[in-house]
Amino acid sequence: MVRNIFLGAVIIVFLMVSCGTDGKSKKQTWRTKKWVAENQVHNQLSASEKEQGWVLLFDGETLDGWHLYNKPDSTRFSAWEVRNGTLFCNATNENRVFGDLTTDKEYEDYELVFDWKMAIRGNGGVFINVQESPQYQATYQTGPEYQLLEPTHSDTNTPLKRAGCLWGISPQHNPVEVHNTAQWNTSKIIQRNGKVEFYLNGKLTAKEDFTSTAWRDKIAASRFKDTKGFGAATQGKIALQNWYFNAWFRNMKIREL
Repeated sequence: MVRNIFLGAVIIVFLMVSCGTDGKSKKQTWRTKKWVAENQVHNQLSASEKEQGWVLLFDGETLDGWHLYNKPDSTRFSAWEVRNGTLFCNATNENRVFGDLTTDKEYEDYELVFDWKMAIRGNGGVFINVQESPQYQATYQTGPEYQLLEPTHSDTNTPLKRAGCLWGISPQHNPVEVHNTAQWNTSKIIQRNGKVEFYLNGKLTAKEDFTSTAWRDKIAASRFKDTKGFGAATQGKIALQNWYFNAWFRNMKIREL
């Protein structure tokens, strides 16, 4: 009898410890970065974001709302495609039509957020205030560029070409490092009343007033000094650069201010 009671007590204690350990294990698994990464939802807006005026620029399934700069009829034959829920630039496929992907709509005062990553030694950019016209052959002729750069690219050591900077115009406002290859980065662009701010992984990297004399002086001292129309507009389209390197985008959302 005593022996049975003792064995019963041991079993109960064992079960309690086992359950506790199992519960702790499940709790720890629930909180791991791996679990979060595997269960994170992309290219969707929460109810709160919708109330705040956010809309998706990329729905995760189609290229709706986008077209190839000055070649809208060629978009479906371009390097841009939807792959595994990302907006992918298949830039190494020479059989595809070359060109930058451009929004159908123009924007003036807005906040834009997006995730991105580049192939190893990759180089790309996001252009703002792009003027689409046969008068201009490329997006960079009018649109200032938010630089995208994979950290092993040689331009990482050039101040006016580092990721997050306003390419060719000003160095990073604050020093920021890009995440390692194959890891996602988060960028933000805010423009209001002609004043723009760039952010990379939470840090301010560029700040300019496109209506100021100082901005015009910077253009005059840059390689864009003879590019008529560059940086003159405070409203225009947003474009993603196809620059010979594979690139991925996701969670692209914008709200007009």
